[in-house]
Amino acid sequence: MTRANRFWSTLAALAALPGLAVPAAADEDVVIDIIGGNEGATPIAVVPFQARDGAAPETGIAEIISADLARSGRFEVLPEQDLVARPSRSEDVAFATWRALGVDHLVLGEISPAEAERYTVRYELLDAYQEARMDGRRYQATTQDLRTLAHTLSDRVYKQITGRPGPFTRQIAYIAVDQGEQDAESGSRQYRLVVADADGHRPQTILTSEEPLLSPAWSPDRKRLAYVSFEGGHSEVYVQHVRTGERERVASFRGINSAPAWSPDGEQLAVTLSRDGAANIHLIDVASGEVRPITEHWAIDTEAAWGPDGAWLYFTSDRGGGPQIYRTRPEGDGTERVTYEGGYNARPSLGPNGERMAMVHRQDGAYYIAVQDLETEAIRIISDGPADESPSFAPNGEMVLYAVGGEAGERLAVASVIGNAISPLRATEQQGTQIREPDW
Repeated sequence: MTRANRFWSTLAALAALPGLAVPAAADEDVVIDIIGGNEGATPIAVVPFQARDGAAPETGIAEIISADLARSGRFEVLPEQDLVARPSRSEDVAFATWRALGVDHLVLGEISPAEAERYTVRYELLDAYQEARMDGRRYQATTQDLRTLAHTLSDRVYKQITGRPGPFTRQIAYIAVDQGEQDAESGSRQYRLVVADADGHRPQTILTSEEPLLSPAWSPDRKRLAYVSFEGGHSEVYVQHVRTGERERVASFRGINSAPAWSPDGEQLAVTLSRDGAANIHLIDVASGEVRPITEHWAIDTEAAWGPDGAWLYFTSDRGGGPQIYRTRPEGDGTERVTYEGGYNARPSLGPNGERMAMVHRQDGAYYIAVQDLETEAIRIISDGPADESPSFAPNGEMVLYAVGGEAGERLAVASVIGNAISPLRATEQQGTQIREPDW
């Protein structure tokens, strides 16, 4: 199915699909392979942390930090086999040797056992040219918290070198669709709403259904997810607390109920409703349930996305003849077209500073993830295509998470906004699993 066909068929299906949701246990990890790089990336060496006093955790802290930094596109990580030495303390570093390799910075440290099944982790970030320590800390963590600690260190390294916050401790949400070999003949599928680390590891299924689940969206406080479910026989919008599993249905009107998007203050959801006929953007007050139409047009208006300051709502509409991105005020006035390059632009996602917008862009019959500078209107393709969809900006605005379609099946990938680093995620949960519709 082409991207354009999927765009319209999904909306049609929303009006006419019929699922009991139950909690599930932890899933297997999603693995990331780095297949691209950025020629202008900062060279960095991440030295495996030296184990002291018999410490032997299964979690490789340096390995996780290396993968995080490489995936960002900001760093060129020296391969482990090219490390000329493995120091664990700054006083043991021969800086001239690392400079000869073209390394700008080093990350190193130690891990040792502590009391009560905990580990003490000491890390340092060094500037090879200044021969100085940029950052250094000591932590204690349990075995199960070492992966979280590694992402925390990645964030610290990223912030110290780039001046921008790192996104590695933030979670992603996505929809996993399972279809085993026995189910292939019957067409039976299981849909799961999954929350995972930003690198795809430690996925947790928080909802399962025999009917489709769509469009997960994190609330600004990261405590709730809004999503679309067909378990009641037609499309409905739910809000679910991630930790407790408590949920409430917030939209179950006649026709389409789809594409929820949280306002920056977490008090409203922009959704697509067709209760009055045409599919239009509406605002729902989450606390009171009050519904207010924002667009009132005969065309299909859908896939709303808020600007970071809440001043604009961006959305996809075919009111000009084909899918393009428009924006309007939350009061419903001042509607204007945003995209003009190409015959198909859809599924907007706004960066945290409001300067960039990610979207699905069609070029030469293929569908890519592109980023548009909202001031200059310049568009740049950042994915490989030919069937990419559902972009979602990282919290720091420097990467975009998206879904990849094609012969290999649906999966997720991360593309760097400033470079050419692309990291596809491959599902290892079971054969036949498709991963789609991510939100970071």
